[in-house]
Amino acid sequence: MTASEQELHQVNFIALEFTNQKNGVWGELIGLGRSGHPTWCPVYTILSRVRHLRSHNAPLTTPLYAYYDRTWKQIDTAALTTRLCTTVSVLGAHYGIKPSDISVRSLHAFGAMALLSAQVDTDVIRLLGHWHSDEMLQYLHVQSFPLITPLALQMLGQGTYTLIPNNALNG
Repeated sequence: MTASEQELHQVNFIALEFTNQKNGVWGELIGLGRSGHPTWCPVYTILSRVRHLRSHNAPLTTPLYAYYDRTWKQIDTAALTTRLCTTVSVLGAHYGIKPSDISVRSLHAFGAMALLSAQVDTDVIRLLGHWHSDEMLQYLHVQSFPLITPLALQMLGQGTYTLIPNNALNG
């Protein structure tokens, strides 16, 4: 809250503290770096929230998801889902997303799918998403275009091989 505007422009990494997580880990820090994208950069988005909080003299304990409407209010999950669906109804077609595809709770799976489509190792996705098992695999879509596009070529380009007949081996 005390950083100058020049200092905010220089920020390239932000750590968020989660005080209430489904996985039961309290006070965990999760870091985010600049993506370079003018719209989807997490650092830019968080800095915009910080500027909003500062412009309305928010108390230091005000969460990033609070908004000012004559008093400070906190948006709840249902209202945020409604807002996301409204936004997706306007912008989603360009990204292949329909309002029925999204909710606040779906964002975790969307992030994991984006990482899988970028061919990030599933162990890294599990680590970043705080999944303690292979549970995340049920949320991922194997029909993802970037994921399946190279498979046919890879299947054909791996040389010659022989299939072993499906017969029981005689000892």
